[in-house]
Amino acid sequence: MHGSGAMRLKYKVALVTGAGRGLGHAIAGQFAREGAHVFCCDVDESAAWACAEQILAEGGSAAAIAIDVADRAAIPAMAAQALAEQGQVDIVCNNAGVLDDFRPAADTDDALWDRVLAINLTAPFLISRAFIPSMLENGGGTFVNLASMAGLIAQAGGTAYTVSKHGVIGLTRQISADYGQRGIRANAICPGSIDTAMSRDFLKDAPEVQAIVDSVPAGRMGRPEEIAELATYLASDSSGFIHGAAMVIDGGWTIR
Repeated sequence: MHGSGAMRLKYKVALVTGAGRGLGHAIAGQFAREGAHVFCCDVDESAAWACAEQILAEGGSAAAIAIDVADRAAIPAMAAQALAEQGQVDIVCNNAGVLDDFRPAADTDDALWDRVLAINLTAPFLISRAFIPSMLENGGGTFVNLASMAGLIAQAGGTAYTVSKHGVIGLTRQISADYGQRGIRANAICPGSIDTAMSRDFLKDAPEVQAIVDSVPAGRMGRPEEIAELATYLASDSSGFIHGAAMVIDGGWTIR
């Protein structure tokens, strides 16, 4: 599984939320190929186990944790389980997220607002808070947070989604500012339109957005493995001088 090259995450323990599909699945697999033991976390228990079992079948090291990150009480238990099983978690990738159907403010009801903010922003905060103490005890750690180009611009999502992803970037920067000199780094990835099932389901009913995707300089959607490669770089010691960055990988969408 790992090939003959140097493994950038050897001896590391990583935890990836939303690992059952899409970007999270790709990131978890790449982390494992780079030598990490990976906790594959997802609200869908069977998908979490499928991710872990695929890694194990390919010669990697993994375990699954079923968790609804919108459930505040479940997050400390998830952290406690991972730390009890491995003794440390060096890398946390806050990837789990939901869309908001591009709804503007007047069409965003309380339930949609609460759900999007709970999963996209509150959960990364609570998960970060749960792991920071053990990272400090172990001499450091790395957070890789999945934001979005909607964290940098408007009209790349609806109101709730845009606010949540702006918040993820703020959380990322503040963690780096507070803990960088104590060995903890946090960086955010800001993807554009990536070829996942979630994106395809949305785009089939949004021809106006598909037209924008088709017009970006890259001329295509991004591939999950491209995001996974960037996530691996940010999780590795190779990116040790990168703190609090919001790295755009959008095929040129935001330069148009």
